[in-house]
Amino acid sequence: MNPQAKLLSITSLFLGSTITITSNHWIMAWTGLEINTLAILPLISKSHHPRAIEAATKYFLVQAAASALLLFSSMTNAWYTGQWDITQLTHPASCLLLTTAISIKLGLVPFHFWFPEVLQGTSLTTGLLLATALKFPPITLLLLTSPSLNPTLLIIMAVASTALGGWAGLNQTQTRKILAFSSISHLGWMTIILVYNPKLTLITFYLYCLMTIPIFLTLDTIKTLKLTTISTAWTKIPPLTATLMLMLLSLAGLPPLTGFLPKWLIIQELTKQEMTPTATIIALLSLLGLFFYLRLAYCATITLPPNSINHMKQWQTNKSTKMFITTFITLSIMLLPLSPMIFTTP
Repeated sequence: MNPQAKLLSITSLFLGSTITITSNHWIMAWTGLEINTLAILPLISKSHHPRAIEAATKYFLVQAAASALLLFSSMTNAWYTGQWDITQLTHPASCLLLTTAISIKLGLVPFHFWFPEVLQGTSLTTGLLLATALKFPPITLLLLTSPSLNPTLLIIMAVASTALGGWAGLNQTQTRKILAFSSISHLGWMTIILVYNPKLTLITFYLYCLMTIPIFLTLDTIKTLKLTTISTAWTKIPPLTATLMLMLLSLAGLPPLTGFLPKWLIIQELTKQEMTPTATIIALLSLLGLFFYLRLAYCATITLPPNSINHMKQWQTNKSTKMFITTFITLSIMLLPLSPMIFTTP
């Protein structure tokens, strides 16, 4: 891809996200989301492979439909209340339409079908942007409108997302699809607590990004796209594949790793809200995700193929990326001791 075109796309992504996050007017928020959609399309289709073109087309159609719904929701609210402010979303029909629009943009169940397919058709680096950076503006809009949203609807969608994210990921052999279903499952955890503690949703999203970034970067470094190749990739960079197991277990939410922190806080908050059955259900559903993370970890570090390729082990990665990956790996594994600091923040 042309370096100037890539720079323009990445700059537009930053611009679109910043506009949406900082705006308090619905039209400006919608504009930022549209800039984001148009900026990521060249990055999705840059390989000119038929799968990439298909992924870009699917992404464009889905995001255009979601943006139209979001605009219709804000216009309906302005028509009935005279308010264009994001925090003043009060009309019930507008709230329902907004929930649908943001769910489509994020890939929440039952609007999740596009996300694994789009992620499968792109490169790992573009997939990383789709799974982390491009989810931030819609989540910000959900946070700003959270007092007006229907808690029952959000809980149903959250439990369904966690269930389907774990269930559909069990049978996958492509690492990008596994990470896509993992993202859907984590979105369920973020959505279930949105109305009761929006700050906790944001903390969960930040920690999810911290854990997902090093996994995508590691898989990109060792050039692994399938479970069959991940079992032979340990010979390339043994230390990196060894830490990949810890990162996957952290994403699964096992203590004493970073990923345990958001699940622990969410279950605690749900129990405080006297929603113990919901907390129990979502905790049990996360075991489905744990199974395929364990399978990935098993393939990456414990499986030894009978005829391993004899070549020199690449003990060092590229100097420019080594420090970046190392920092994120450390954060994705060792942040649990900082939990008291989160408890004490106002």
